[in-house]
Amino acid sequence: MSVRVARALRAWDWGAGCRRGASNFPLPPPGAVDVAELLRDATAVDERPREAAVRRLPGQCSVLLFPGQGSQMVGMGRGLLRYPRVRELYAAARRVLGYDLLELSLHGPQEDLDRTAHCQPAVFVASLAAVEKLNHLHPAVIENCVAAAGFSVGEFAALVFAGAMEFSEGLYAVKIRAEAMQEASEAVPSGMLSILGRPQSRFTFACLEAREHCKTLGIENPVCEVANYLFPDCRVISGHLEALQFLQKNASKYHFRRTKMLPVSGGFHTRLMEPAVEPLAQVLKEIDVKKPLVSVHSNVDGNRYMHPKHIQKLLVQQVVSPVKWEQTMHAVYERKKGTEFPTTFEVGPGRQLGAILKSCNLQAWKSYSHVDVLEAHEAPDQDL
Repeated sequence: MSVRVARALRAWDWGAGCRRGASNFPLPPPGAVDVAELLRDATAVDERPREAAVRRLPGQCSVLLFPGQGSQMVGMGRGLLRYPRVRELYAAARRVLGYDLLELSLHGPQEDLDRTAHCQPAVFVASLAAVEKLNHLHPAVIENCVAAAGFSVGEFAALVFAGAMEFSEGLYAVKIRAEAMQEASEAVPSGMLSILGRPQSRFTFACLEAREHCKTLGIENPVCEVANYLFPDCRVISGHLEALQFLQKNASKYHFRRTKMLPVSGGFHTRLMEPAVEPLAQVLKEIDVKKPLVSVHSNVDGNRYMHPKHIQKLLVQQVVSPVKWEQTMHAVYERKKGTEFPTTFEVGPGRQLGAILKSCNLQAWKSYSHVDVLEAHEAPDQDL
């Protein structure tokens, strides 16, 4: 039996696995898209003798980047519905989530879509639906993919794409994660502050003084720390709202060029999210995680996953750890001088990861494209 067929059978026979809070776990309807199947077809060559495998040149390879929370927008998904199986993907999502994700994504309202409990599943599904569009327009991109990375919740989409977990498994884990993070964020007034700094910016010292300021206000064990490493001199700091307000007020003291509060409900990727750790850990224990068919890089350290147990451990750790995206970009695109860069596709709403890539590695960004998820007025492959 081939690897592809064996894994396909497992994809439809895990219903007894995920028992936490859902003894009748909703599976995708028959015929629903399994995005990992696209890769399994492409990797069938792995079962042939090694010498028969064709080695791709770097310039012929592709990398997929999956966005995270904050990229959501009302209308996302509208540009994908004409592609095969996308509606089936959203139908499967409705069974897993218990509500109409497609209706919410298409029509909002924005404030409902922005809720952590909703936007994480919405971005996850829209990103994997964008993979279906990419496969329809440019199947060679999927066949030649060598690496994937996702920002925060986008890491779950990257792992599903790479065959490490099935769509319904990944979505259910995202559902539990999002609901637990929403609950944790409502327990403490907190948030995230994006900061564009300078080479002399003192992020660590600024966070220390912000925590000391919070203590003078009577806040015990205040949180204020770097939560996202985006690109050189750009960080996102998470913590108590009072700490973030202190940083904005004293921006010039720490040589910050610009600060902006992000439209999120909590201080993500800090210990403020500790209440979300156990629910996610429990559901991941019940998922049959497999070795990815292409390299998937972890947010926690930027390195690629080597073992399924490693995936389960770091996905939990990621909730309370900073997203090291800048380090991940260096790991993905590191190569000898003169070596071509792969073509990069951002699959999902927004172009934020492309903008970050441009600041991290200009040469790699020159081979970047975005797969649009909104209304497609352009020619079919204009964005590609």
